[in-house]
Amino acid sequence: MVTPLAMLLRGWRSPIWFKKNRRYLGVALFGYAVLHTLFYIIDKGSVVGVINEVSRFYIWRGWIAFVIFVPLAVTLTDYFVWIMVPWWKTLQRCTYGAAVLTLLHWTALHNYEHPTSAIVHFLPLTLLEAYSFWYWHIKPRARAEMPRRLMTG
Repeated sequence: MVTPLAMLLRGWRSPIWFKKNRRYLGVALFGYAVLHTLFYIIDKGSVVGVINEVSRFYIWRGWIAFVIFVPLAVTLTDYFVWIMVPWWKTLQRCTYGAAVLTLLHWTALHNYEHPTSAIVHFLPLTLLEAYSFWYWHIKPRARAEMPRRLMTG
């Protein structure tokens, strides 16, 4: 979310701060996910209570998203980035799948009756990623397909 925000708001200083601190933000978000999971287990009273709810589909979405976030959080250090050079970016792209699962988990918790709060929270991420996709994939293609005489004038 930080990179497309920095692309969209060139010249503005806040995206630069976000870029410099995105690892810390990632760790903080993972900490939130850990606390959410911990409070869920405490709310159920025991691991048995958690296991009894595993058959519910919306719970699976949350657990799968959490499992995706674990290797992302572990590999945030410079050491892992250096070791995993070819695979690190691919692993980081798993964030998109985890974000979609988190959105579905959130909306399913409310029985899909009031998805607006989840959509409002995920809409900025969706719009920024759509802009990033357009910028890196569609925009260059449009320039390449343009006749040469139109590109020079």
